Amino acid sequence: MDAIRAANLTRRFGDHAAVDQLTLSVQQGEIFGLVGPDGAGKTTTMRLLTAILAPSEGDAWVEGLHIVKDADPIKDCIGYMSQRFGLYPDLTVLENIDFYADLYGVSRKGRSERVDELLAFSNLTPFKRRAAGNLSGGMKQKLGLACALVHTPRVLFLDEPTNGVDPVSRRDFWRILYQLLQEQVTIFVSTSYLDEAERCGRIGLMHQGHLLACDTVAGVKQLMKGTLLELRCPSTRRVCALLREAQVGSVALFGDRLHVLVEDADRGRRTVEAILSAAAIPCLELSVTEPSLEDVFMSALPEEIDR
Repeated sequence: MDAIRAANLTRRFGDHAAVDQLTLSVQQGEIFGLVGPDGAGKTTTMRLLTAILAPSEGDAWVEGLHIVKDADPIKDCIGYMSQRFGLYPDLTVLENIDFYADLYGVSRKGRSERVDELLAFSNLTPFKRRAAGNLSGGMKQKLGLACALVHTPRVLFLDEPTNGVDPVSRRDFWRILYQLLQEQVTIFVSTSYLDEAERCGRIGLMHQGHLLACDTVAGVKQLMKGTLLELRCPSTRRVCALLREAQVGSVALFGDRLHVLVEDADRGRRTVEAILSAAAIPCLELSVTEPSLEDVFMSALPEEIDR
């Protein structure tokens, strides 16, 4: 049985469809990443699947429970960490976890063992007496995760859990998530960081409420048709405009380099070199490169989007 299944899930706010005909499934014990920029519909999807919002159309099930008909039972078997998880800054780490244990109705019997386990698991034991408001951003995220896990959920929903967190804390957070996988916890995580998506077993690329692709990272990359050229040259923004004007292919800026998606590598290379030569711009490097998830995502966007 799938841990999560959605069929034509839709949520409208007035005339705007924040989530539009979303269909996907997540297997038990896997980590699934919903990837997309701000405004893609990730948070709305998360709120639909956690039975916080009711859909305008479509259906979804979590652990076999319907998000509308079984809204209350669903909340007993899931953990949900929103973008602004409700930690209480004046309470200590230990008091915050204990408070959420009360909210989830965790029995007093065996609770102290569970709390100690979560503190050790999140490396927060040395800070259990510290006020949550005095924690670093990464430690607050780990405390939020501990609170979401206090009732031992079977499915964990994390809405951009590492947004604004430093790289070291991000790495530590993901290490904790991998440990949860060993306990067969299903993890549904949303992120705008495409490098983080590489850590997921499967991913869904989302844009303006639509699911553009859903597969393993390797499978999603194979959806990209053509050959990707990486160009290093001076005046990258000017060159980007020239290549787009000449309709060489899909062109995107990547720092001091340009990625150009062409149908044929040799013909594309000759065209790029000719445009640079005509503009008297030297070509420092031009070679075929493997696409990143960002390349795949940018190539999947509608043409009218300014990249």
